Amino acid sequence: MAGKSRKYPMLRRSRAMWGSRRVWQPRLVFWAGAICIGLISVLFAVLADKAQGLFHVITGNGGGWRFYLPLVMTPVGFVLCAWLAYAFFPGSQGSGIPQAIAARHLRDDDDRNHLLSLRLAAGKIALTLVGLFCGASIGREGPTVQVGASLMLQSARWGGMAQARGLILAGSAAGIAAAFNTPLAGIVFAIEEMGRTYEARTNGLVLTAVILAGLASLGLVGNYTYFGVSKDTISFAADWPLVLSCGVIGGGCGALFSLLALKATRRIRRWNTAQPLRRALLVAAICGLAVAVIGIASGGLTFGTGYAQARSAVEGTPLPWFFFAEKFAAGLLSMVSGIPGGIFAPSLAVGAGIGSSLGLIFGSSAGVAALLGMAGYFAGVVQAPMTAFVIILEMTGNHDNVIGLMCASMLGYGTARLISHEPLYHALSRVFIADAIRRRRAETGAQG
Repeated sequence: MAGKSRKYPMLRRSRAMWGSRRVWQPRLVFWAGAICIGLISVLFAVLADKAQGLFHVITGNGGGWRFYLPLVMTPVGFVLCAWLAYAFFPGSQGSGIPQAIAARHLRDDDDRNHLLSLRLAAGKIALTLVGLFCGASIGREGPTVQVGASLMLQSARWGGMAQARGLILAGSAAGIAAAFNTPLAGIVFAIEEMGRTYEARTNGLVLTAVILAGLASLGLVGNYTYFGVSKDTISFAADWPLVLSCGVIGGGCGALFSLLALKATRRIRRWNTAQPLRRALLVAAICGLAVAVIGIASGGLTFGTGYAQARSAVEGTPLPWFFFAEKFAAGLLSMVSGIPGGIFAPSLAVGAGIGSSLGLIFGSSAGVAALLGMAGYFAGVVQAPMTAFVIILEMTGNHDNVIGLMCASMLGYGTARLISHEPLYHALSRVFIADAIRRRRAETGAQG
């Protein structure tokens, strides 16, 4: 054996390299970080369901005087979340995806730490749970991206890894994959939404993170489809008007949501400049009260993620005619309020509502219409058509609908581009980048 090593010096060097702690430590830390993302994503999902369920139990599920508790409970919860986010977890507001995108563009580790850290990850989870407990129309999937990116970036620091941008991408993809049990969507999301300038050398990082996070999730909850298995199949001979309508109308509504969210966020930020905390809390209180009023008017349907409503539509039960408009308004108000929380699940619920209403008009299957509505609307909101149809395909487990979902997603994306040229997450990420630049200049000026 010794003679063989002398004969093949490359073999000897390879053994020495793989036996080196310097080589194995970063890999072990990276693998542990990816597994932690999967485990925490599952725990986050369980706690989010419990928080939302507790809200419905407290408010009486639509009966008696307790049904009106959200008129107090929701605005107080919004104010509490906004105050905690401002005072203790700055950078946790909103979805979390813009923070992860912004962190990839920042080069200084201190600047990244203001957007991605273990403290922010813990605060993001806690405040999202509080928001769901008080009836906010938010989701946990966007926050899981910020949590995943934070965990992976911290793993990079502990393991001495230098590829911060690639690791943020990997953590974000792992977060989406574990949150929805959609590994392909996690990869597509990393390529299309998170990394518009995707680097091929990050392929291994993204794939490994998604696989390990997915295995951790599977180990705890098993294999499942987020919305169950859809058995309805799109028939182009009969459903082509529905495909066109869901794509164009869904995409237009999604672009309107994005446009209104950006304009409202920018105006609120400018208005808050004079008295940041006081005015931020006032905005949160007003938005919380409005969300409560909409929720009561809708019979409680618009509170929370909207998962139950979207799933029932996918399974073939039509939603009320104006559910999509009520959920649209509740989701928009929750987003601009400044509290931590994502828009993935509420957007899918709005899309399902649009599809359900159009399905009633065209006399089509409610399940097929809901799928197409989700694809069109979600593609319009995030302007990421591949992510839209892949994530819906994986969440429903019916691959017979791939062409129809592609068409609806592309129509939604094309319509959205005509209305709003700024992809929502990337436009919001520039706010965090600008804040980092201002903070850096202020620190430099103080030192000078």
